[in-house]
Amino acid sequence: DLDRDYTQLKQRLCKNPILAQAIAYAPGIRLLRQEPWEALCSFIISQNNNVARIKGIIDRLCRAFGMPLSADLYSFPTSKTLANLDVEALAPLRAGFRARYLLDAARRVESGAVDLESLRTLPLQEAREQLMQIVGVGQKVADCVLLYGCGRLDCVPMDVWMRRTMARFFPEG
Repeated sequence: DLDRDYTQLKQRLCKNPILAQAIAYAPGIRLLRQEPWEALCSFIISQNNNVARIKGIIDRLCRAFGMPLSADLYSFPTSKTLANLDVEALAPLRAGFRARYLLDAARRVESGAVDLESLRTLPLQEAREQLMQIVGVGQKVADCVLLYGCGRLDCVPMDVWMRRTMARFFPEG
């Protein structure tokens, strides 16, 4: 998200003393900005998983189904490539139950049932609902895709850590 000017956003957030402390502590933090399809797959893979395992699954996914870019670098596979596969083809990824979710995502994107580009401008709830058609995609994964893949700043993914933070620092909401 290097092209976004964070100045106004920081000024707005600094009106709250707790957020001002957070911004002062880490002033250069920027949001991850992935391509929407890659964000969708990455956050599907992230469910009930740790960072090392997520990285491994994504690496195996790219090596198995992406295009070679250099000696040891592969592109992220397209939705079209994955849509034509079955669960057995994804077994070497060791993605477990997530393999079925990845295939459903690919097929829905390819069929047009989920239009990743429209998610940038649809009303937030409609965009969530479109993503949540995908098997295994709940509100948190949908919100992660909307924020990190579509740049939707009106979306805040809530995991257990965010809920604890909100309860501690913003008990009134």
